[in-house]
Amino acid sequence: MRQDLKQIEVEKLESFFYSVQCAQAPLLLLDYDGTLADFRINRFEARPWAGVRELLAIIQKDKRTRLKVITGRPAGEINAMLQLPEPVEVWGLHGAERLLVDGTREMQEAPPEAREKLDELRAQLRQYALGGLFEDKPNGVVMHWRGHPQRQAKSIEQRTRVLFEPAAEVNGLSLLPFEAGIELRAGRDKGGAVQAIVEQADADVPVTYLGDDLTDEPAFSAINQTPNPHLSVLMRREWRETAAEVWLQPPDQLRWFLRRWEMALNRTGAAGLRMADPTEIRLRA
Repeated sequence: MRQDLKQIEVEKLESFFYSVQCAQAPLLLLDYDGTLADFRINRFEARPWAGVRELLAIIQKDKRTRLKVITGRPAGEINAMLQLPEPVEVWGLHGAERLLVDGTREMQEAPPEAREKLDELRAQLRQYALGGLFEDKPNGVVMHWRGHPQRQAKSIEQRTRVLFEPAAEVNGLSLLPFEAGIELRAGRDKGGAVQAIVEQADADVPVTYLGDDLTDEPAFSAINQTPNPHLSVLMRREWRETAAEVWLQPPDQLRWFLRRWEMALNRTGAAGLRMADPTEIRLRA
């Protein structure tokens, strides 16, 4: 596990958790795959890491935290995967879909020409998936090559880009690369979801976003730009270039983060929140 947490990251964590300690309704925004759960080729096997569900349940039971998941998955999949005592609000399809806790679903509608192009590609990819795994979403088409040997994965990516890149010129469509795949889609991205959520909150409400993938970068940027007390966290085993302010490694440091959140809610005092030594995260994780 990471042992070289930088002093500036420690200070950002300490400052942010202090703001949570003083807040009435802080926002905890979370990606799912790669952040709360490890990746699986069969996405329905991706369950939260040990202890994560229990920690989220404790936070949820407190009632003060506004817990929301922002995911590339269809929103309807998440609560069944989390299995928390109460459903959470989910922004699915990278933000194009919103599922409220009462079951109400909101979906951005794509322009007619974008829907027509997506339908054309769906029909084509159902016949031949270019050697990869084709995923059909309500607002997009996705090609995965996770699990394939490097040479084969590169071939699948090249063939997919030949197909997807000209289609991305159609009004309302855009490319969304991610690790081991690429998506051609319509609608807001995770940054747009973060902006919409923060706009509905008071200006002094602390907000954080935890994510791992390239698709989380717009969310990190949106968090960094908000005037609210904020923290953007890259939750990933290996470092990569990112807009996130802090890098933590799952699952140990994810569990640590959630425990710290719960401590802040319970206002356990400066001794419980202070992080004077960067190695404390390693020792307490």
